[in-house]
Amino acid sequence: MATQEKQKDEQLEESLYKKREKIYPREVHGIFATMRNVAMVALLGIYYGLPWLQYDGHQAILFDLPARKFYVFGWTFWPQDFIYLTALLLIAAYALFFFTALAGRLWCGYACPQTVWTEIFIWIERKFEGSRQKQIKLDKGPWNGERIMRTGGKHAAWLIFSLFTGFTFVGWFTPIDSLFSDIIIGDISGWGVFWILFYGFATYGNAGWMREQVCIYMCPYARFQSVMFDKDTLLIAYDEERGEPRGARKKGVDAKESGLGDCINCGLCVQVCPTGIDIRNGLQYQCIGCAACIDVCDEVMEKVNLPKGLVKYTTEHNIQGGKTNVLRARILVYAALLFIISGALVYSIATRTPLELDIIRDRNALYFETDEGMIENVYTLKVINMTNSPQNYTITASGIEGLTMKMRNEFVDVGSGGIVEVPVRLEADPGYLKSASSVVNFTIESNTTEGLSLTESGRFLGPR
Repeated sequence: MATQEKQKDEQLEESLYKKREKIYPREVHGIFATMRNVAMVALLGIYYGLPWLQYDGHQAILFDLPARKFYVFGWTFWPQDFIYLTALLLIAAYALFFFTALAGRLWCGYACPQTVWTEIFIWIERKFEGSRQKQIKLDKGPWNGERIMRTGGKHAAWLIFSLFTGFTFVGWFTPIDSLFSDIIIGDISGWGVFWILFYGFATYGNAGWMREQVCIYMCPYARFQSVMFDKDTLLIAYDEERGEPRGARKKGVDAKESGLGDCINCGLCVQVCPTGIDIRNGLQYQCIGCAACIDVCDEVMEKVNLPKGLVKYTTEHNIQGGKTNVLRARILVYAALLFIISGALVYSIATRTPLELDIIRDRNALYFETDEGMIENVYTLKVINMTNSPQNYTITASGIEGLTMKMRNEFVDVGSGGIVEVPVRLEADPGYLKSASSVVNFTIESNTTEGLSLTESGRFLGPR
């Protein structure tokens, strides 16, 4: 027992202090590799392409922080629409929970920015330094002219791509065509330069140098993913019962007669793994679910005339001989929450009125009594114009018989994205007040844009 504890302590110390060994992922082909490549092209296409898309005279998607405008095609959102961001974050969280509980680390293997950019950096690396074997040989060799050219060219390409990534990142927050022109003429702001360099070098460091270290040590998701797993969650696993005992054998030799399992111990599943783990050692938190080991193992099984699926997507229930239950409680709860929040968000945006009216009662007095015996309440109406053009509004009040409203100006002008405070006095005959607190409705209607109006309710206070 003491010996086992000592070995565990030594393994822990090695994992904490051992110098990182560079991983050289072997190129792999197969259905899952194709799916990863399609996802990579689609996601990078969205990231690099959308900022250049124009819609109705402006950038289709632009988060203009200085102007506090957020363009999403035909919609313009303002800081007052923060509730929509909250809903989007909730949808993202529940979507992560849903897909993790259903199919493991799909996000990590196919859509995580760290995975996507690492894939493109590895592709660039192979273009300059060749296959896995050539890269290992190059790194072990002397710093001759060839190594300097290949390694230097790789890092130059990485840096150019990283800076373009940083430029595109800034292009999501400032008009990208203007940003490009400013760079060409050398008139870019200091903050623009800072964020291009910051995000560019972050990409260069994470995808070029740190790679699997980000997934293993920096990403919190790897640590708490097991909380969302259950025995019916899809995961990548090695069929130990079928594969063991593993060992090499000549082609055509019956594995059962030689006392061996189907695993020929080629080690390719380790060579293709981007985090350097051996899937045959069981489920490990370092596994990002990319399924590269499935593709390469199926390829090997096909070559040695054995059935595919020695490494495959499966569940703990399947491994233990049971039946997987897909429609279980947590999946249904996550799906229901996603449906409800997404539906509410779509409905809210579809019926959204780009106008806001906040009613603030005077806190100095509940009410005033005029010389004519009328009851007066004082309000400040805060009008927020969330359209893309200046608006001229008319404000009216109703809800009490004989109610009159007094304002400094008959009309209210508010610029695009502007906020105007309007002092308002309401007077009512006490004979028409049925209680100490009555409902009054303020209606604001645009004289500029047909159909743009809003009604909000407030309280009118009087004597008991």
